[in-house]
Amino acid sequence: MGNRKWILYILLYCIQFSYSQVDSDPIPLVDLITNIEKKFDVKFSYAPSQLQQLSVEVPDPTLNLQQTLAYLNDKTLLNFNKLDERYITVSAIDKIITVCSTVVSAETNQPLYGASIFVHNTNIGTITNVSGEFELNDVPLTSLITISYLGYKSKQISAKSLFTSDHSCNTLALHEIKETLNEVVITKFLTTGLQRMKDGSTVLNTERFGILPGLSDPDILQSIQALPGVESVNESIANINVRGGTNDQNLMLWDHVKMYHSGHFFGLISAYNPYLTNKVVVIKNGTSSEFSDGVSSTINMFTKDVITGKLHGGAGVSLINGDAFLEIPITKKLALHLSGRRSFTDFFASPTFDNYYKRSFQDSDLVTSEKSIAQSSQSSDFFFYDYSAKLLFDLNDNHKFRANIIGINNNLDYKESYTDSQGQSTSKTNNLSQENIGVGLNWKANWNENFKTELIGFYSNYMVDAIDYRIETDQKLTQANEVLETGIKFKAYSTLSEHLKWLNGYQFSEIGILNQTTVTAPDYNKTKKDVLRNHALFSELEYSKNSTYFRIGVRANYFQKFHKVLIEPRLNIRQKLSRLFALKLQGEFKNQSATQIFDFQDDFLGVENRRWILANEQDIPISESKQASFGFEYNHNNLIFDVEGFYKRVEGITASNQGFYNNFQFINATGSYDARGVEFLINKTADKYSTWLSYTYSVNDYEFKSFTPSKFPNNVDIRHSVTAAFNYEALERLQLSIGGMWRTGKPYTKPVAGNETVQSGGQTTVNYDTPNSSNLDDFMRLDASLNYSLMLSEHVRGSIRVGVLNVLDRKNSINRYYRVDPSNSESTIEVDNKALGLTPNVTLRVKF
Repeated sequence: MGNRKWILYILLYCIQFSYSQVDSDPIPLVDLITNIEKKFDVKFSYAPSQLQQLSVEVPDPTLNLQQTLAYLNDKTLLNFNKLDERYITVSAIDKIITVCSTVVSAETNQPLYGASIFVHNTNIGTITNVSGEFELNDVPLTSLITISYLGYKSKQISAKSLFTSDHSCNTLALHEIKETLNEVVITKFLTTGLQRMKDGSTVLNTERFGILPGLSDPDILQSIQALPGVESVNESIANINVRGGTNDQNLMLWDHVKMYHSGHFFGLISAYNPYLTNKVVVIKNGTSSEFSDGVSSTINMFTKDVITGKLHGGAGVSLINGDAFLEIPITKKLALHLSGRRSFTDFFASPTFDNYYKRSFQDSDLVTSEKSIAQSSQSSDFFFYDYSAKLLFDLNDNHKFRANIIGINNNLDYKESYTDSQGQSTSKTNNLSQENIGVGLNWKANWNENFKTELIGFYSNYMVDAIDYRIETDQKLTQANEVLETGIKFKAYSTLSEHLKWLNGYQFSEIGILNQTTVTAPDYNKTKKDVLRNHALFSELEYSKNSTYFRIGVRANYFQKFHKVLIEPRLNIRQKLSRLFALKLQGEFKNQSATQIFDFQDDFLGVENRRWILANEQDIPISESKQASFGFEYNHNNLIFDVEGFYKRVEGITASNQGFYNNFQFINATGSYDARGVEFLINKTADKYSTWLSYTYSVNDYEFKSFTPSKFPNNVDIRHSVTAAFNYEALERLQLSIGGMWRTGKPYTKPVAGNETVQSGGQTTVNYDTPNSSNLDDFMRLDASLNYSLMLSEHVRGSIRVGVLNVLDRKNSINRYYRVDPSNSESTIEVDNKALGLTPNVTLRVKF
């Protein structure tokens, strides 16, 4: 009896299992609708062609009508809409779905973190997480979705193709762009939009750029200072120091145009609009042989270069300026990109402006003027603006033409009024204008799969002009510094195999530099103009396969005026030892013929004391650098550990090029400097946060053989530098960032104690002690930012970003020097330049 019972149980279970299997098998949707009509006494209205060949699993029979319709809406690409108690319509119109996928590299099958996903003609978009996954809700069924990632071919798919009835996520593979072997090896470096390439360069993708401490806008040149070995000893983007170099030793390129000026507010704000800049590449060593100049680094900026066929734009306003940009499609093959920005500091003074003004002009004639005649009033007006335009024309897929222009301008008017002893009033207006205009032309041609060329032409004109009325002597001083450079570059890319590419090219440039000073009462004029022409041939091989990457090249430079040839080898190697570890070796020789000198006697209203000059191979030689670096990298589970040691020697610098505040200030001499050190970085990223800590130790010394002592610390010898930050996405639309920096104080020179001044030829000057033998107090600053995104409408996005620099309002000194006390010629006055205090800024922005 007991056995029979067990057999009966088993038979019943098998019958029930078989029945459940039959129920779960998909049946034709038309048959299911017929069953539902009978069960609930309703009628469906539909086009039979829409339902042909469609099947669906039978819903749970316990569901009511409303639940059954919800089930069908969820499992099919159709809309089941209940008109009343009896009639139900079935259509694919206005169907809204949820899509998801995992984006991977087709070559390595590794997830791509930070890939951009956007739905055409909507305001819906996102980026992939650390696992390469994304999910989008409320996506129109008929819409198109584009997936893009730097270094990979973009993919456009229909939303319908991503829909699955069981809500599983498909995998999408993006293919690498085979025209480059320099692939992305770190997809999220420090923050979203920063990436590390195989050749060690860092790419800032401005469209996807995340938040950084203290910034209310993605300022390009402020942002790169988050990188190890890149900082500004005087808190100015007009003085970026890369591995101990000076700012003029950075090659600055904007769409292939060489720029000689980079900042607004005389160095506190980047002059390049980040919203039309597509990416910024920062190279500290191992530079491609196609680039010369910039013996310290190369900062290469590229604007958006794709004709999208859609109108895009945006505008923003901060406490300093307002800006706007537009991407205008004219035809399918022609588009125009425009951008503009202007400060409103000449008619509105915000607290942020007051801090910037105080910081920029604290050591200028505007605040240190010592006139012998009592003045009744002083006033000043300052404003800046920049603009850019780019014309894009795609003749076809193989021939693309580009033309672009950029303009940067700073203008300062300084008015003095006074009343003499007879009661007569006189007023004079001084002016300082600083401008850089660049024009570029570009033609890219793909002749076949294995050969392509690029032809580049550019024009760059930098001008700084000052008019200074000396009221006490009724004298007018006019000064000018102008740089005019034109150039052409031709590049030919040959694909020798899937893993080996060969670049060859030629470059010609002509640089003319004018320096002029005129004085009235008595009349005096000094004008100096120099011109230098340079021809260069370059060639390099680039190889990438599996764990090995190398780029080896050479550049031959011929200076026509001096009949001088400089050969510059370049080397860049990266070898993966395992899935987690990699070794890096880089080296380069570079030269630079245009440098900046500090002119303390003929400065521009005390605001700008730097002038561009050309090498003459007499007292101003061509600067030459030699640099080598070696390091290793660990990368696992989004944890990056990077250590790199470097050695750099730059020869052919001049004393006037360094801006000494010591006994060598007015002496002409040539010398060199050696910078060596170690850069350390640890960086951890996740979906919701990113945190990093970097430390740089370096020793940087001058050698001027004609000086005593001949060796002494460099003006930018920062022995220890630490930066740390933490970014967190608190909510879906709220990002927070907090971080700080600490570094040892820069060197300076004190007067000799007890003998602070010295007289020579009837002139009293400061009697300085051993050069750069003292250091300022340590520099320390804490910054914070937050960003909140808004959905203003279906096609318009907004954001509010708040940035606070120097949250603790620490009084940091960034420079110190001495003047002879006018009331006592035997003593000196200490001049202490201070960094920005507590400085908030707010930016409101809309995009469409």
